[in-house]
Amino acid sequence: MKYLLLASHATFAAGLEGALRMLLGERPFVLACGMEEGMTPQEFEAHVEETLAGVGAEDEVVLLGDIAGGSPLKGAAAVLEEKGLANKTITFGGANLPMAISAVMGIEDELNLDAIHDAMLADGAAAVREV
Repeated sequence: MKYLLLASHATFAAGLEGALRMLLGERPFVLACGMEEGMTPQEFEAHVEETLAGVGAEDEVVLLGDIAGGSPLKGAAAVLEEKGLANKTITFGGANLPMAISAVMGIEDELNLDAIHDAMLADGAAAVREV
């Protein structure tokens, strides 16, 4: 099975998950982890481990973080590596809603990680423009 793991500072990941639920309905493969104010990196990684409890060695993960190189994204990636999933994960920073929608649709369409990767980059970049 494939999962979308949203990782962020504060409540951005939960908000993105809520927006996906509002637009697309409930998706049990969408998981969200926020690094709350005052939370240590170790506490956040424990939170990620709990969130990923149902994810096994045979699964694949799309990891979408709010900031490339940010503590939540690095912490979530570290947990995925510890679980032996690093080679079954694609990781993005700079999350936006179109990228998350592309991930959900790609997972539901049973696309491979390369195809999901390409769609997320294209849709995410196309969504950023001046209006």
